[in-house]
This record gives sequence, structure tokens and C-alpha cells, in this order.
Amino acid sequence: MTAIVFDTYAYVKRLKAVGFTEEQAEVQAQTIAELIDERLATKHDLERLEMHLTIKMGAFLAAAVTIGAALVKLL
Repeated sequence: MTAIVFDTYAYVKRLKAVGFTEEQAEVQAQTIAELIDERLATKHDLERLEMHLTIKMGAFLAAAVTIGAALVKLL
């Protein structure tokens, strides 16, 4: 899995440089780091989703062909 690097120290320094307090900057940096870790999809996540959707699409196509063939036989 590919790691996403977020430099919290550099981010805190940038926030402090524009007027954030140490506490505000640290809380915001930690919150963003948690969001990245927990909720941001990685390339690996997207590849797995693509594979899952491809398999589902293949199953739907196979079902449609089977139903179409059954209907042709009935007619």
C-alpha cells in the first residue's frame, strides 16, 4: 500500500507563521493527519474498487446474456 506523507511539523510551522497559536496549529495538523489516514482513498483502494466493479459488471453481463438466450429459446 502506498503511504501518503503529511508533514505535520512543517504544517504547524506554517500555521504559526500566519498567526495561529501553537495549540490551534497542532490540533488542526492532527485533525488533517487523521482525515488522511482514515478517509482518503489511496491508489490501491481505487484499484481494488475498480476490480470489484469489473467483476460485478461481468456478472451482470453474463446474467443478461443468459436471460437473453432463454428468451430467444422461448420465442
